[in-house]
Amino acid sequence: MQNVLADMAVSVSELKKNPSAVMNGAHGGPVAVLNHNRVMGYMVPAHVFEAMMERLDDLELAELVRSRSHETPVPVNLDDL
Repeated sequence: MQNVLADMAVSVSELKKNPSAVMNGAHGGPVAVLNHNRVMGYMVPAHVFEAMMERLDDLELAELVRSRSHETPVPVNLDDL
């Protein structure tokens, strides 16, 4: 059986009928969208998606910093920039 990572799940046909009602019914949580009883995707409110993207960007930048932490620093004069 497929793992569903949401407390609420709806079929594609239910979602088509009234997407706003589905989002309101989820109370800000994720909604699993099912097609033939299989998860085809997840729907989240815009603010949740934006926060996820910000967090992902932060994690990617942190990994870049970690990967460069062993490099020799280059002195820079701010006036030269």
